[in-house]
Amino acid sequence: MTAMLEARDLAVAYGKVEALHKVALTVPEGQIVTVIGPNGAGKTTLLAALMGLLPAKGAIAYQGQSIVQLPTEERVALGLSLVPEKRELFAPMSVADNLALGGFARYRQGARDLDAKRAKVYERFPRLLERADQLAGTLSGGERQMLALGRALMAGPKLLMLDEPSLGLAPRIVQEIFRIIVGLKDLGVSILLVEQNARAALEVADYGYVLEMGEIALEGPAGDLAQNPRIVETYLGLAEGH
Repeated sequence: MTAMLEARDLAVAYGKVEALHKVALTVPEGQIVTVIGPNGAGKTTLLAALMGLLPAKGAIAYQGQSIVQLPTEERVALGLSLVPEKRELFAPMSVADNLALGGFARYRQGARDLDAKRAKVYERFPRLLERADQLAGTLSGGERQMLALGRALMAGPKLLMLDEPSLGLAPRIVQEIFRIIVGLKDLGVSILLVEQNARAALEVADYGYVLEMGEIALEGPAGDLAQNPRIVETYLGLAEGH
């Protein structure tokens, strides 16, 4: 199976404190790969390193090409997109304008299909069409997450990295967001999903990694991890009581 993204011996340090230590991870083309783990394990740091937002040691290859030396904007141009944990929307701007900004890099490269892209986003997220002229800062939590996903899709990503997409959302909205994520996979988008809600993540993922204290503690097919007694006791029990 072709690897969309591959990291080997990835290490990130904040001063003398190593946040990631020799992390190895692969995202095969067309699959959902999840990284679960406790708060402070290094999950957000991992995504930031893969996107070039943090300096990192080790190897990172995208579609077989090393991207270690590439700045973030060039990684985006290649087809990587990150939806950060805090959504990072432009609160004083409308939903439509936030989406337009998501496609700006492609527009600068000569793409002239942004209206069609936005129409596709509205088709996938009808609520965003209803709120098209509304300011992003006035949206509900679920709507903000949908806008963050829609804005990322405007860049035409081949690999979408999601940082805690369920954070702060009601259970019903979480189900909806995860249905959308599975739908994106069906469109051919490869997905790297960082998530504290281990139960929901393992239900939709093909493969999973457990990150603890900056290191990969366990990995395997998502179904196997969901049955692993240690995972059940440490993560799924908590999720069930959540």
